[in-house]
Amino acid sequence: MCPTNYKIMESNRQNENLKALGKNTEYLTTYAPEVLETFSNRHCDNDYWVRFNCPEFTSLCPITGQPDFAEIRINYIPDKKMVESKSLKLYLFSFRNHGEFHEDCVNTIMKDLIKLMEPKYIEVLGLFVPRGGISIYPYANYGIPGTKYEKMAEHRMLNHDMQ
Repeated sequence: MCPTNYKIMESNRQNENLKALGKNTEYLTTYAPEVLETFSNRHCDNDYWVRFNCPEFTSLCPITGQPDFAEIRINYIPDKKMVESKSLKLYLFSFRNHGEFHEDCVNTIMKDLIKLMEPKYIEVLGLFVPRGGISIYPYANYGIPGTKYEKMAEHRMLNHDMQ
């Protein structure tokens, strides 16, 4: 249920049991979805976009071990929970020594965020830097089944153009 009481809406983030926010940053060296944290959406009574851009994403090619660089863009419409941004940063940085193909990285990120916060709608785009003369830009999205968000996901997928 969306908090409507003014005192609840004004509550300090400390009540959300966030572990990373306001603490010294410890960067992990392996894939770590467990670092992701959420807090309550104070405006779940209306739809709005939240957008994150990570221009310094890195992962490793699972075959060659060579580094891959990308800009990861995450857009979502929250429901009851939202992802805390510092925990998201730590999570995305945890891919640094993780070997996954570009398409797998994008789908893993999306699925981890769906599991974490159950958004109404989410999309993840990876703009990977060319290697071997070719760029790969995987895109994945999701909308809650049986809702307008599922229809939105289908429409955005069918009409997806990154230009």
